Amino acid sequence: MNKHFPKQLEDEAIYILREVAAQFERPALLFSGGKDSITLVRLAQKAFYPGKIPFPLVHVDTGHNFPETISFRDQLAKELGVELIVRNVEDSIKAGKAKEETGKYASRNALQTVTLLDTIEEFKFDACIGGARRDEEKARAKERIFSVRNDFGEWDSKKQRPELFEMLNGKIELGENVRVFPISNWTELDVWNYIKEENLEIPSIYFAHEREVFDRDGMIWSDSEFINKSEDEVPYKTIVRFRTVGDMTCTAAVSSTASHIDQIIEEILEAEISERGARIDDKRSEAAMEKRKQQGYF
Repeated sequence: MNKHFPKQLEDEAIYILREVAAQFERPALLFSGGKDSITLVRLAQKAFYPGKIPFPLVHVDTGHNFPETISFRDQLAKELGVELIVRNVEDSIKAGKAKEETGKYASRNALQTVTLLDTIEEFKFDACIGGARRDEEKARAKERIFSVRNDFGEWDSKKQRPELFEMLNGKIELGENVRVFPISNWTELDVWNYIKEENLEIPSIYFAHEREVFDRDGMIWSDSEFINKSEDEVPYKTIVRFRTVGDMTCTAAVSSTASHIDQIIEEILEAEISERGARIDDKRSEAAMEKRKQQGYF
């Protein structure tokens, strides 16, 4: 293993994924096409080798995702021969279950909660695996590895079970489900070192490239028809990359010339803001993430 990557983190994640397969009847891996979920897919490959990954990849598509990410998602699922389930926020809006936001900062990111809960109900998933890490946002630190949600999909930080001595309790009542976080002890840097070690392919937007962008609130945004720009927000071309991948309406780029993983790792080591500093949805309020989690957001 790469001397910069702690081998025990991989061992722990593989153990967790095997526990999911052993304790749940209908697990799924939530897959966005981003680096964290790509890492989870590789860990699942290792956990169940030489067999195939024994659960589907599930993507809740806002309709405002980066096209590079969607292309990568489809390509990877095809290469691995894994079932890919895609459900769309647009359908939730058309069904009147979610309401499109308006205004300058309109985004569909929070609307994913409705579609995700409907998808869990549709397929009766009892465990959903995700790539959340505890260095992302402070609400993540309250999570357990097996995070129990009630039959409404709601999360209560005060009702989570202790996980002493790596004992994972997957027992749930009818209607409840569990969100599982195999890499919750990892950092952004751990993920990049693992991607380097495993020589994983990732979407091109993680590397520096020329892109049509505009400036807003001191951040760089990809020019898109999905973002409501004002007249003074004039697009221009420059070299950027993305540290995190989400809905285009809430994910800012960073000025960068990093075109290789080693350069990205060096850039992260010198960064003065966290990865989530480029996610405007986390800035809506001091407890924005925690409130969304309580409502059923991943």
